[in-house]
Amino acid sequence: MSTASPQNRPPPRSFATQPGAPAFLWVLVGIMAAIELVLSLSDSGYIGASGLRWQAYALGAFWQSVFSGALAPAYPGQTVAMFITHAFLHGGIMHLALNSVILLSLGKFVTARVGAARTLLVLFLSAVGGALLFGLLAFTDAPMIGASGAVFGLVGLWQADEYRIRKSRGLPLKPVYTAILGLVAANVAFFVMLSGGLAWEAHLGGWLTGGLAGLILLRDR
Repeated sequence: MSTASPQNRPPPRSFATQPGAPAFLWVLVGIMAAIELVLSLSDSGYIGASGLRWQAYALGAFWQSVFSGALAPAYPGQTVAMFITHAFLHGGIMHLALNSVILLSLGKFVTARVGAARTLLVLFLSAVGGALLFGLLAFTDAPMIGASGAVFGLVGLWQADEYRIRKSRGLPLKPVYTAILGLVAANVAFFVMLSGGLAWEAHLGGWLTGGLAGLILLRDR
């Protein structure tokens, strides 16, 4: 993933003195890691039934067929709950690791800019926004899982902040546009590498939601 670092300005004081990612981000990563650990151990036959992962997907993943009404929900409220629960499920250790690293690194910056409560709000809204756009644009029977939509929300907010500051200072906007093109290129590359198994709709929905949130939350800063 390619993103642009804020340039030509000193970092906020809270960001400069923060020794690491905030505790609430580690809690989120810990929850996702615990879930993936249980599912991976089940896959290996160490605990529970070998089909535990797909049972978890059936209940917690985002299903476009359920969203569209083509398939009945597995339990009352699934149509709403899956807008969030999908973000806590992943397709393996590498999928989890990639999302976790970006969540911790970008989450540290975003928290320094808007605070912990608003960062959580952006993550929540971006997960919902990503799932919503996936539900509207994707036509697939495959489950959509992962915190990528929420993570792309942080990227969107970061880039919106960079755009706002550069524009207000009369600085070139080319680095922002270059970073956005880099994101597009990375998504295309992974889409091809994964033979279409990339939920680009969720990435786009999360990015748009985070960018809009950034323009609103940071407009007076």
